[in-house]
Amino acid sequence: MIHLRHKLTKKDFVLDVDVQVPDIGITGVFGESGSGKTTLLRCIAGLEQQGGLPVHKRNIGYVFQKPGLFPHLTVRGNIDYGARRAATSRVDSASVVDMLGIGGLLDRKPDSLSGGEAQRVAIAAALLRSPDLVLMDEPLASLDRKRKDELLPYFDRLHDELSVPVIYVSHDIEEISRLCDHLVLLDDGKVVASGGLLDVVSRVDVPVLSGRNAGAVLWATPVDHEDGLTKFDFGDGDIWVAGKFEASKSPLRLRIAANDVSITRDRPTSTTILNILRATIEEVRSVDTATALVRLGAGNQNLLARVTNRSVRRLGLKAGDRVFAQVKSVTVRH
Repeated sequence: MIHLRHKLTKKDFVLDVDVQVPDIGITGVFGESGSGKTTLLRCIAGLEQQGGLPVHKRNIGYVFQKPGLFPHLTVRGNIDYGARRAATSRVDSASVVDMLGIGGLLDRKPDSLSGGEAQRVAIAAALLRSPDLVLMDEPLASLDRKRKDELLPYFDRLHDELSVPVIYVSHDIEEISRLCDHLVLLDDGKVVASGGLLDVVSRVDVPVLSGRNAGAVLWATPVDHEDGLTKFDFGDGDIWVAGKFEASKSPLRLRIAANDVSITRDRPTSTTILNILRATIEEVRSVDTATALVRLGAGNQNLLARVTNRSVRRLGLKAGDRVFAQVKSVTVRH
């Protein structure tokens, strides 16, 4: 485990973090703007005056929102610069170049790269320093939707193939749900939840995840195709998803937003919604005057539904009730 213990006071803001995160995989740090996400990364990197090791003695790679490439060097020169600063060569250059798909960019200058290409080069330069830890501060935030979609598959490869632990800051819960294994939630400079991604995102007692960010992540295996849809087996039923995903023995990660789940006591017989799952209510929590979050158990996994308090009262929804969850939309990590 990596122990993060940082306390910093800045005018009217106090960061006070004491948490352990895994030393493998990608740990997401999520919170609203001003919650302390970037300040935490700066503390880890030694960029804030806290005492301890200076920046140059911390073997940490840092990827910022905007790529900090040397404009006078080619792509090859930028990544070689990172490699030359490495105390030991624990990361293979050719593997990193292949993983990030930058082989065809090596002789180009930064001003000829798209935003997504430049960010891939910045990531390569950080990795080739052979760091003990990589920090990524909202690396997709400055990109438009098209560039983000181009870059996300490379982040998937980082997740699957990289042996160096990553701490990944984002204000986008979709990114966090797609890429991360562990999740730390920050609110006003303090950790309000920490743990495995699937467990944390399915909580109904954390305000930062109670509104538009509410949603659950589950694992399901693609098993069949029909009419432009893919059928996923999640262990206690099937979920149909638009698009073709190759049948596999390996499960994929699905995110289902709480706003896309509704609850009914009886199985509907005439509906356009394809995914109607048997579920058991585990917890009901009112989050404001109008709405509530309901955590549902479906097999050994969880869903969240965001419903009105009026509906909770009208249907008499409570823990232990057997119900049906209607799922309108699913996002697949692929």
